[in-house]
Amino acid sequence: MTQIIAGPLFVCFLSPKTRNMWALILLGLLILLVVCSLWIPIELYMDTVSQQYFVRLRGLVKASIEENDKELIQITLHVFFRKFYFYPLQKMFSERPKKEPESRSGKKRRQIGFKKIKELMKTFKVKQLLVDIDTGDYVTNAKLYPVFALLNRSTGSFTINFEGRNQMLLFLENRPIYLLRSFINL
Repeated sequence: MTQIIAGPLFVCFLSPKTRNMWALILLGLLILLVVCSLWIPIELYMDTVSQQYFVRLRGLVKASIEENDKELIQITLHVFFRKFYFYPLQKMFSERPKKEPESRSGKKRRQIGFKKIKELMKTFKVKQLLVDIDTGDYVTNAKLYPVFALLNRSTGSFTINFEGRNQMLLFLENRPIYLLRSFINL
């Protein structure tokens, strides 16, 4: 008997053994995709000079906050080869009908404790950190100079200037597997 394969309904014409094989192959590919996505780096980038603020799953998704003429800010979401635009402040200030406060049932909302936040912060790797500030007061700048010189030995690049420049650049990287592991360990 010949098998007819036509479009997305080709599974209907396959024998049960072949259908099971295709189902196992698709399930295996789905599991492989989920497992591989756990190791894709998540990047958080903030630069006050170039006005770039984004979160990115390298190669898949990038969400950036940008300035807009009509709205104050817009969120641009790049998914593969498509762009989507969201205006979060538009929904915030639009009039909504008021709802009656709901009575809380027996469900308790679980609070995230300081210990869990600390463990999550430990999973992030600082790729680049640059802080260049001018407080506007010469005495305060002079007091901060030794503190920043001490910080330069351990992390990042901290500088004090007397020229009125203020800049912060922060580039963090993490992987979903590290975040998941920190949640499981606590």
